Amino acid sequence: MRRGAALLAGAVLALLCPAAAAADPPTDRIVIDVVTANGSGCPLGTTAVAMSPDNTAMTVTYSRYVARVGAGAEPIEFRRNCQLNLNVHVPNGLTFAVASVDYRGFGHLERGATGLHQASYYFQGQGSTQRSGQRFAGPMNDDWQHNDQLAVSERVYRPCGVQRNLNINTELRVYQGNSPRGTASFLTMDSTDTAFSTVYHLTWKTCPAR
Repeated sequence: MRRGAALLAGAVLALLCPAAAAADPPTDRIVIDVVTANGSGCPLGTTAVAMSPDNTAMTVTYSRYVARVGAGAEPIEFRRNCQLNLNVHVPNGLTFAVASVDYRGFGHLERGATGLHQASYYFQGQGSTQRSGQRFAGPMNDDWQHNDQLAVSERVYRPCGVQRNLNINTELRVYQGNSPRGTASFLTMDSTDTAFSTVYHLTWKTCPAR
């Protein structure tokens, strides 16, 4: 009985609030303001955010995002994180969602050491949060990449008609484990040449007429 009532309520809501329709990306230049950037992985002035020329992807580039353990590392350096709050200036009548994310970096892990990358993103005021993660194990001395692909049903769009900032949280951790004493291990998302930018691929919709 409850299931039938829920389906009926959903049908009524759909009639009252028609779903947004798929749309091409806007052609005007979209500006992104970094409202806040907090965390040990993104000290002031070390993070850049930009929209691609065709408005299909947003890149986040870090320049001091390194987690490390072992020789020369302070105890607190095993974990680095960054919390970004972004104001994406979207044209009236449009909304967007993150369809997939490409995370990239470099890692050097001694045998016995392990690492972890975690990320989440959501629109301000919404309970839905998209989460992803990847684990690493030494020995490792190479670039790393992780793709978070969202099914259509999992994509969360910014609410139409209201200003909601996009929150992006990321984290790197490195554990020394039983790696040889005197060695060092690290994971990084930082880049000096944008080679390791995190890329958020976007999908667009037209908001229903109010």
